[in-house]
Order: sequence, then structure tokens, then C-alpha cells
Amino acid sequence: MLTQMKVRGLLFDPYNNAYIVILRDEHCADMLPIWVGKSEAGAISFALEQVSPPRPTTHDLLKSILDNVDAKVLSAVVTDLKDNTYYAKIHLWYGDSEYSVDSRPSDAIALALRADAPIFTSEDVLRKQSSEELERWLENLKPEDFGKLET
Repeated sequence: MLTQMKVRGLLFDPYNNAYIVILRDEHCADMLPIWVGKSEAGAISFALEQVSPPRPTTHDLLKSILDNVDAKVLSAVVTDLKDNTYYAKIHLWYGDSEYSVDSRPSDAIALALRADAPIFTSEDVLRKQSSEELERWLENLKPEDFGKLET
């Protein structure tokens, strides 16, 4: 079964020198943190803030190509978690068929945000991620630990 998620924010993790995309369901019962690099966080931030860069990013280019061939992004799905690595698929509709394309979660999220497509995760992924570990990490954060995303 799938749970629809929304991007609720981006945080900087000073311990890992990475960014965290926070996905939450609409009832805020389930949360999924996904660690991403700076450029991936920038791509997601641009989409969240609806910023149009002077030249298209890779995700803008991909969205433009899909639009020009009349393909539609149906959804982005975080499908698995193995060895602390998340996996995702982008579901597309083209012609009379649905296609599923392997993706990094950050790319799937960045494209879904640009295409106004829903983001989902499987219940299996939600079970696999350690919420206790995340809660412990969040409890130890200080306000100065929250960095500002530089794009």
C-alpha cells in the first residue's frame, strides 16, 4: 500500500554535511527523512519556491521534454530502502501506456514538484526507516544547527 507524502521542508544536517528532505503524510502521522546532496536540495528548493532560474536545470529540461511529447508525470514513489539508500520510481503516462522509470528519490521529488504530481512512499519503506533514530537526532539539534540552503 502507498501513502501520499508532501515535502514539508529541507534541513541542513551539519553532522553529515548534507541536506534532508522531510516528507510527511497529510495527517503528519508518518515522516520520511531523505538525505540528499547540495545540488539535489537546490533543485527541490527551486521547485518548492517556484523559482525559475535564468537557464533550465536538468529537472526543468526533463519536464519540458515530457511536456513537448505529451507525456505526463503521474507520480513519484519512494519504493525501497536498502543499506541506508532510498530508491524511487517515476510513473509516466505516454500515449496509451504507463511507464515506470527508476530514479533517485531526490530527482523523482524534484520532477514531481515541477509537474504538480503526487509523491508517495510504500508502507514497507516507512517501516524500514528508523523513526526512533530520527527522533533522537532531532532532539539533539540546536537552532544554530539549521543551516540556510544556498542555491
